[in-house]
Amino acid sequence: MELKRMIVANSLLGMAGGIQYLALKKADKNPRKSSEKTLRSILKYAKDSVYGKEHDFSYILEAEDDTELYRRYNEKVPVNDYEALRPYVERHKHGESDILFPGKPVLYATTSGTTSEPKWIPITKEYLSNIYGKMTKVWLFNFIKNRHKVFSGKILSIVGKVIEGYAPDGTVFGSVSGVTQRDCPGFVKALYSNPQCVYSIADYNARYYVLMRMGIEQDVTLIVTANPSTIVELQNNVNVFFDEYVEDIEKGTLSQKVQIAPEIRKELEACLKPNPKRAAELRALKAKYGHVLPKHYWPNIQLLTTWKCGNTKIYLDKFKNSFPESMLYQEFGYFASECRFGLVLDDTLNTVLFPHFHYYEFVAEEDMENPNPKYYQLHELQEGKRYCPFVTTFAGLYRYNMNDLLEIGPKFMNTPTVHMIQKVNGIVTITGEKLHERQFISAVQKVAEDTGLKVRFFIGFADLENSCYRYYYEFEDQEVSQEQCEDFNRKVDEVLKQTNIEYKAKRDSLRLKDPKAFRLVKESFEQFKAACIAEGARDGQFKLQLLMQDEKRHAKFKKLVK
Repeated sequence: MELKRMIVANSLLGMAGGIQYLALKKADKNPRKSSEKTLRSILKYAKDSVYGKEHDFSYILEAEDDTELYRRYNEKVPVNDYEALRPYVERHKHGESDILFPGKPVLYATTSGTTSEPKWIPITKEYLSNIYGKMTKVWLFNFIKNRHKVFSGKILSIVGKVIEGYAPDGTVFGSVSGVTQRDCPGFVKALYSNPQCVYSIADYNARYYVLMRMGIEQDVTLIVTANPSTIVELQNNVNVFFDEYVEDIEKGTLSQKVQIAPEIRKELEACLKPNPKRAAELRALKAKYGHVLPKHYWPNIQLLTTWKCGNTKIYLDKFKNSFPESMLYQEFGYFASECRFGLVLDDTLNTVLFPHFHYYEFVAEEDMENPNPKYYQLHELQEGKRYCPFVTTFAGLYRYNMNDLLEIGPKFMNTPTVHMIQKVNGIVTITGEKLHERQFISAVQKVAEDTGLKVRFFIGFADLENSCYRYYYEFEDQEVSQEQCEDFNRKVDEVLKQTNIEYKAKRDSLRLKDPKAFRLVKESFEQFKAACIAEGARDGQFKLQLLMQDEKRHAKFKKLVK
């Protein structure tokens, strides 16, 4: 049965993915031509929308060549962040059509924003069809190219909840990856190790339990999850509950200790049956190895794909040597709720871009603070240099600032590849939470007002090694105790959870640990600044962000703790 499923999957995905792979190669052969064609297509698609009329898309389209096209586009369309586009999205959310693009979104993806209001990223039918339809087929086809037995067993794919709620006009908001999995072909659905209802389990420990109780029973050959911290938490769950898994597998049950809504439990239990043979195998593995790892219970795994770039690489050492040496560990690719930029096709970190579906612009790292920077086209990028990307899509994002720093890799065909370095402009992320400096400042100010504890100075640092934030407070009253400080810190954490949905998700899922609280000595900022100036910093140009990933500055504040 497994061989038959693999042959069917390889044949169908090889055909469908192969066609789209050839289209990708063709687009990447001439990025200059592809970029012009794509921008014209997007502008033509949206020219009669409210945004298109306000920004003279029809005039821009009259340009005779690509140079004039880009000049007019830059002249008429400003660089945008989400807040600039929010009024247009709100009109869509309340039922209006033809605002950012023709018609209305088919769904929204939600993610954290710079304010307490999350971003509602519109997804159009065209975007869903192209990026999560055609290019996902290339992604799956590429798995087969790299490991032809990748679909010989089951797929453990960790995605978000399909439906989180509804916009005022009834349009769904939720996980695009969940929708993609829900709507995938039947022959692929048959390969998943668990039913989709698992992703609706509210309690993360329970969700991890079910994912692993069902997954560990089967021969998993492919794991797909964007965030490597999820792999760490799944194995932590195994370390705690292995014996419970085995008992459940033996009896065909699902532990009553696990908190699962009755309707979801009923659906899950219908999938289970006693499997004493597998239970015996798992017990034997524990007797042999003691600490049971994926390479023991999934020895045939072919491919694991997660992010490996930016700060996520700190998790890689946490499961080093946990998987079979023969397994391909592939970078997930540069990917965000706002835009799936491309795909990784090999064993490097480099994302191959989609110039036939997105229009890309870039600002060089050294020019990012310039109020009038030069915007580079895709074919102008230099390998080894770093840039901030701006994207225009078929889903209503126009010259959208991704606030990321990318490094340019070698070319695929004639198109540069990219990989993620870090977030920029006051955004810090340890495991995908994208915490904004202004959110941290607002949270501290609110708690100070609510508690009456006046804070003279405060600062926060990302602790990558321990997957947590370390917050430092200088209270006006130096007699504030450590216990009071920690209570203050817990309240800040709660406000951040209310403010930033990604932060809450990472805290609830245990991927982001409890923040640590520290009291600073009197005049801590003044002492810090004096130390920096003594090392050569210029007094007149001295600037300090209040939320950072910077171990050199962090070390100085560690010395100022009471």
